[in-house]
Amino acid sequence: MDYKAPYFFRNGHLQSIYPSLFRKLNAHFMTRERIELDDGDFLDLDWCRNNSRRLVIISHGLEGHSRRPYVLGMAKAVINNGWDALAWNFRSCGGSMNRNLRFYHSGSTEDLRRVIDYAAESGCYDEIALVGFSMGGNLSLVYLGQEEPESNSIVKKAVVYSVPCDLSTGAEQLAKPQNSVYMKRFLKDLKIKMQEKKKIFPSEVDLAGYDEIKNFRQFDDRYTAPIHGFKDADHYWAQCSSRHYIQNIKIPTLIVNAKDDPFLSEACYPHDEVDANKHVKLEIPATGGHVGFVSFNKDKLYWSEQRALAFLDT
Repeated sequence: MDYKAPYFFRNGHLQSIYPSLFRKLNAHFMTRERIELDDGDFLDLDWCRNNSRRLVIISHGLEGHSRRPYVLGMAKAVINNGWDALAWNFRSCGGSMNRNLRFYHSGSTEDLRRVIDYAAESGCYDEIALVGFSMGGNLSLVYLGQEEPESNSIVKKAVVYSVPCDLSTGAEQLAKPQNSVYMKRFLKDLKIKMQEKKKIFPSEVDLAGYDEIKNFRQFDDRYTAPIHGFKDADHYWAQCSSRHYIQNIKIPTLIVNAKDDPFLSEACYPHDEVDANKHVKLEIPATGGHVGFVSFNKDKLYWSEQRALAFLDT
């Protein structure tokens, strides 16, 4: 099913910005649960239950959370289609700062693995599907490429949107002048987070000169890489770019990256990797922006939600 953008939404920047500002969805149908982790930290999960035997686990994007419009829209769509939904928050993203120095990154699959295992061990589900957006999409692909099918055979399908499959060139793309509004917003949000971290770990977090940071290379070199055990930004990006893991995915997986996504470089459209794996499909709508795919219809479903339902139920 092809995406045809509404007449006034044939622009990648408008598609990227409009849903965050104007799509209003209520999270009243979600129930919060906190689970403890072996390293002393925790994850906050938002459940939407139908007493279904099928579950969709939704992973949000960078500095997002489980109650962003794109997550709520997907959760509402799948529960209205007979699934349960579980939208989880990366460490530090659920409204409470996590306990440890580490927080999250594009390859922190151990937390996604814990969420999947927790749902599987409940005994409530026969089938789990993964849906990921942007960084959460990259994380989902890395997880699937790392796992052997028998290690978690309950995971049957995956759909991911607006995925920066190549983190290095994706970071370069976001550093371009035309994307300065997004870059400034990310760095502003991350500054607030690092200020909170400094209160907890005053000797381990240095904020001197933070406002001189202008891009992800500088931020990841200074914070993300050393905090999470990488040598530098290049090492982090090389280890955690999902394009390197696509060849190993063993379940039906759909990647949807809009051609006009302002966040994505050419290398984020993994044609060769997908062509080499019969289980993975890449769709590139002409428009859709970054986690946009705006639609207007009586069901109030965005095209991304309609596409996910069609793929998951096939």
